[in-house]
Amino acid sequence: MKNFKGNVLFLDRSDINTDEIIPAKYLTEITKEALKPNLLEDLVLPGFSKEDTRDKAVIVTRENFGCGSSREHAPWALEVNGINVVIAENFARIFRQNMYNCGMFAIELPKEKIDYLFANYAGKDVSMEIDVDQNTITINADGKSETIDFKVGEFDKTLVKEGGWVGYADKNY
Repeated sequence: MKNFKGNVLFLDRSDINTDEIIPAKYLTEITKEALKPNLLEDLVLPGFSKEDTRDKAVIVTRENFGCGSSREHAPWALEVNGINVVIAENFARIFRQNMYNCGMFAIELPKEKIDYLFANYAGKDVSMEIDVDQNTITINADGKSETIDFKVGEFDKTLVKEGGWVGYADKNY
């Protein structure tokens, strides 16, 4: 099972698409490692720099994350950079499933909770830890902790625990 804790990158925009996560010109790469330096290189967001992704393990963003072309390369580019959790209002359907197929978390929270996270934590040094068994996110900032709940389907949780679809299939078939 992957690590589901670490520093948070807040991306305050809806509709971040797969071409912004990893540009199409890199889809011919044959290793995940080759994708690493190109994560979010085409993302247009005031104040954002690719350097902001360093040492981050969690992304918090708005709605419809991962829209656009369906490609496994988008979750792979996140994964190879140590980002195994994306928290958003919702996700493009195929992107969401690709995350779980790779053993990564695509956590959906209501708009009110996403707004709360941005209002109270964006711009600060924040870390989060996801408890897979308890369906909780522990937020650490300014020497204080707070825990919020989330919902995830049992099969998606199983994929996360098994490290993705391949790990699940190896264990069960």
